[in-house]
Parts: sequence; C-alpha cells; structure tokens
Amino acid sequence: MKTVFEKSVKGRGGFAVSALEVERYDYESDRLREELDLPELSEPEVAAHYTALSKRTFGVDDGFYPLGSCTMKYNPKLHEEIAALPGFRDAHPLARADKVQGCLAVIDTLSAYLAGITGMDAVTLQPCAGAHGEFTALLMVKAYHLSRGDSGRTKVLIPDSAHGTNPASAAMAGFEVVTLKSDDDGRVNLADLRLKAGDDTAALMLTNPNTLGIFEKHVAEIADIVHEAGGLMYYDGANLNAVMGVVRPGDMGFDLVHLNLHKTFSAPHGGGGPGSGPVCCKAELAPFLPDPQVTRTEKGFRFGRSEWSCGRVSAFYGNFGVYVKALAYIVTLGGKGLRAAAQTAVLNANYLREKISYFYPVGEGRCMHEFVLSMRKLREETGVTAADVAKGLIDRGIHPPTMYFPLIVEDALMFEPTETADKAALDAAADALKEIIDLAYSDPEALHSAPRTTPVRRPDEAAAARNPVVKG
Repeated sequence: MKTVFEKSVKGRGGFAVSALEVERYDYESDRLREELDLPELSEPEVAAHYTALSKRTFGVDDGFYPLGSCTMKYNPKLHEEIAALPGFRDAHPLARADKVQGCLAVIDTLSAYLAGITGMDAVTLQPCAGAHGEFTALLMVKAYHLSRGDSGRTKVLIPDSAHGTNPASAAMAGFEVVTLKSDDDGRVNLADLRLKAGDDTAALMLTNPNTLGIFEKHVAEIADIVHEAGGLMYYDGANLNAVMGVVRPGDMGFDLVHLNLHKTFSAPHGGGGPGSGPVCCKAELAPFLPDPQVTRTEKGFRFGRSEWSCGRVSAFYGNFGVYVKALAYIVTLGGKGLRAAAQTAVLNANYLREKISYFYPVGEGRCMHEFVLSMRKLREETGVTAADVAKGLIDRGIHPPTMYFPLIVEDALMFEPTETADKAALDAAADALKEIIDLAYSDPEALHSAPRTTPVRRPDEAAAARNPVVKG
C-alpha cells in the first residue's frame, strides 16, 4: 500500500480557501518555512487512504479479541462522546478549582464509586496507568512504614505467577523483591509464604484471581500471615473484571489496591494509552496518598494536601478523559450490571475452556475470567509452537491470545474472552483452534509460515523490540 506522500500529486488540494475579508499581512520570510513537505491530495483521496489503512489492522471492534490479562472488551461509544463534551474536553489542567467544579465533582463521584466497589475508604486518581498505580501504592507502603519508625521493612513478597510489572514497581520503589513459589494448582504456596514473611516484610503483592485465571481460595489465610508479620496486603487489580460486584478486595483482607480504568471500566487502551491506574486504600493509609487530593469544602470542591503524603505522582491530575468514561460506564451499568459483567466474563471463559478442554489446559476444575493452555505437548509432538498457534488464529479472523505468559507455564497461551463475546463467537474460536491443532499434525509447515493473510507476515520480533522503526 502506498503512503500518502507516494500518492501526492503536485497542485492537487483537498479544500479551497475563501477570499480574504481583511487586509493581507506578509510575515517576514525567515519566520516561515518556505517548503513544507506535505502531501497534496483531494479530500476523497485522503478519506479513501485512511479508510483502507484502517482495514489492514485488527481492533477490538473487528472481531473476537481474547487477549489474556488485558480485558480488551468492547467499549461503548457513548462514553467516548460524553468524555468529549466541551465542559470536559476543554478544561485546562491549570484552571483554578472554582472554575472546574464539574470536573472535580466527576473526580469525587468516581472516587466514591471505586471505594465502594473495592471495599476501601480513600482513593487517588492521579496514576496514569496500572504500573504507575502499583508504583504509587508501593510509595505509600514505604511512607506508611517509615511514619511508624519501621525502616527495616525492605522486602516485598510477590508470587512467581505475578504480572511482570509487580517486581519492576517494587524495585523502582526501592524494595527488595522476594519471589513466592506456587503450588501445583497455581495458587500461592502457603508454606513458602510462612517461611518468607517476617519482620522485614513491607507488603505482599497479589493478583486475585491470579494470572492463571485461578481464584486464591486461601486469600484470608494469606492476609492473616502477612498481617501477623506486620506487612501490608496489596491487590493488583488487573483482574478485577472477574470479581467486580461479586467480592471486594477490602473484604478479602487487602489494605490497598490499584485498578485499571482503561481495562475494567470502559476506556480503551490500545496503542499504549491513555490509561488510568487509581489507588484505593483503607483509612489508615489515606494520609499517605499522593497530593493533591480533591476534597469537599463549604466553598465547593478544592485540592487539599496531607502532611504525610508520599508525594505527587502526576504533573497534573492524571488522564481526566478516562475518568469520565469510567464514571459513565459505572453509572450506565449500576451495581447489578457490574456484577453481571463479571459473572458473564467468568461464564464465557469456562464455556470456551470446556469446549477446548482436550487442548492441554493448565489446572483442573473451573477457571475465573481467563484460562491458560500449555502448547508444550503440541510442540514436542509436531514442532508447532504457541506462537505458531497464535499466528494461525490471525488467518482465521481472531486476535491472538497472550503468548508465553505466565512464565511458570511452558509454551503458554492465555485466553480471556471477556463478557462481550457471545456464544457464536466462542464456538467459532473453539472451531478455529481445533482446525489449527489438527493442521499441526497434518501440515505443520502451514502454521510455521502463518499468518498468510496479513500485510505484515512474521517480523523479526527480537530485532523490532531492540531497534524499532517508528517512522517511514
């Protein structure tokens, strides 16, 4: 496909400028670039080019998108329109508080809803992504312990099944990472936890359900062990989609939690953003939230500060447009709707898992909102890898699942159907997977060379990661 520059024809334009109605003013020539390298095309040509370009990629609106652990579900377009209302869209981040009372009311209302959903008491919306929320929470953990004169708590316990951002965030916050082993069923090994929790434990970071799509059924006992050691319980909310409206992290024994508004609460996060990773906490941790905090006063909403704050974590107050979308989503669904979304996500995952249960699923029994397959047996018997299976799905109109994660599973493929997939989509996905597995045994080379229907076939992923070409 040619670029717009290659399609450019000198003298062709997409619009006509009306005649001047004021006196012409000529700027000094050295103030302007004489030669702007812009393509010259008509308006229909531009529209056709970008429409054709959009058809050469795959998005959440194009078909089944079972990317595990990311909850890339359909996001109502109405919420995009609400976030684009002039009063929200045009608010300046440096405006005085008394000039943006509506925006501050959105922040206050959304914070109250998120506190209720998570079973927490206080909230900051400042963090701009999930990992940013993790980092903020760990800064709060550090500030909390130091305020008590407890400087010896230098270690953060993290299961070996955790998201990779967990140890990275802990290390960035200055903690030493201690890895916890998983049992054969994928849950935290309680004996290993008892052995490693102690006077130097600052916190345990836990995702529940975990990255295998398994609920940590011993979470209350885990919380007791950590709390008895003097540590805090941190909840990685990346998988809240499975339990929102059903069970609250605060009731499981967690002290603070980050959420992904750009995953769980409507705002799309494709292409790297924008995101939002609010942190919710129990009352005893509220003084350590980052400044400033939106507070209610007799004169309306104002920004307040805390003596014990862990500091500011965003230049302004995060990505406000994402807040509007999240609030609209919560208000649209209501409590019953949020619960139904979680229950449907779990139902869909279990249905698809059962449909393909002969494909080497990890673990036994029911999963939560996602599940993991191991392609090790397939690789050993046919030479077809997890990546080959994922590439084969692309040729069948399905976005690949997450590959090679979690790291504790060999040749892993993680599927998350989300609550927005219907039975027909799940059946089609199961049929496509069966077709690929059968093909692996009859013609493995066909999968080694997949995908065959896309503009870009198989780039050198290692080279692309190390030396990305970001412009033509």
